[in-house]
Amino acid sequence: MLWFLLCVGLLILGYVIYGAFVEKIFGINTHSQTPAYKHNDGVDFIPISKRKAYLIQLLNIAGVGPIFGPILGALYGPAAMLWIVLGCIFAGAVHDYFSGMLSVRNQGQSIPNLAGKYLGKPAQHFTNLFAIILLLLVGVVFISAPAGLLSKLTGWHMSLFVILIFSYYLLATLVPIDKIIGKLYPFFGALLLFMSAGLTIALIISNDHQLLASYSIKDVFSNLNPNDMPLWPALFITIACGAVSGFHATQSPLMARCVENEANGRFVFFGAMIGEGIIALIWCAIALSFYDGVNGLNIAMKSNPANLVYDASNVLLGTLGGGLAILGVIILPITSGDTAFRSARLILSEMFNTPQKALPKRLLFAIPLFIAGGILT
Repeated sequence: MLWFLLCVGLLILGYVIYGAFVEKIFGINTHSQTPAYKHNDGVDFIPISKRKAYLIQLLNIAGVGPIFGPILGALYGPAAMLWIVLGCIFAGAVHDYFSGMLSVRNQGQSIPNLAGKYLGKPAQHFTNLFAIILLLLVGVVFISAPAGLLSKLTGWHMSLFVILIFSYYLLATLVPIDKIIGKLYPFFGALLLFMSAGLTIALIISNDHQLLASYSIKDVFSNLNPNDMPLWPALFITIACGAVSGFHATQSPLMARCVENEANGRFVFFGAMIGEGIIALIWCAIALSFYDGVNGLNIAMKSNPANLVYDASNVLLGTLGGGLAILGVIILPITSGDTAFRSARLILSEMFNTPQKALPKRLLFAIPLFIAGGILT
């Protein structure tokens, strides 16, 4: 348990100390007018409070990565938690802060336009193509993953949830950001954090599943994978979003268009990545503890991390609490999937220099995206 608490403490210290250092290097200007005010269009550029922007950013970037990745990474042993801490502080949070704040400084522009400004037109064209394909694939994946979990939770056919989630994505992509995302995401984010804390407390006080009780200090620096998989580079590919992810650079401009002051950037961008790291630590610790070691995890999980999510949530929190915890897990991919499609729409609008205030202009880019997404789904 001490190892888990130490890891969480290091992430918080990383935010306080290293986050302040990174902010100083960037050089914020608290008197500069942010794009939320300068380009307020009532759709994508809207001022949003610091706390709401943090929770929205957390859900934008998280997906199932900080849950499924750390569960699979737990097969390597407690070393996975060390990578989450170091990766989050020195790679993921720095990346997210700079990608977000560069967008703030450049009128809320997306990553392809920033690539064009600093690296030239060829880089811009390549990044446009890459980002749109990436976001389309992410959006599609984040339809099937939550639909599968909802189907398992309710017993209803997965196709029904695919249709419902797809319809929601279209709506959330088109309406002003403060109408659905700005109202629901803070509540969903709070639910996610509350249930993550609940799972941690339940694991600590559980008599049957003790937190990291079967591991020694030596195990922290060892590869315990029961399938003889190499720690390098496999662990760092397995745990990506919980430590560092380039995908976040496509999502950060959404909140860069909404932050009220540059001073909020560290909390919104750096802080959200630290929050994602804590969620990743929690699920990694649950995976390491619930089945009494990596061998038990390997057998029980059967290569599907959703099995652990379902089993651990219900056992540790009961039927009602477990259902809420699973709902928190389901929220993550849904709230990343809709913003993936929204980001793709905005990147296309920047490519063709088409303002998005009018609904027909938004439909012009959203409809082709959703036709392609429907085919892929």
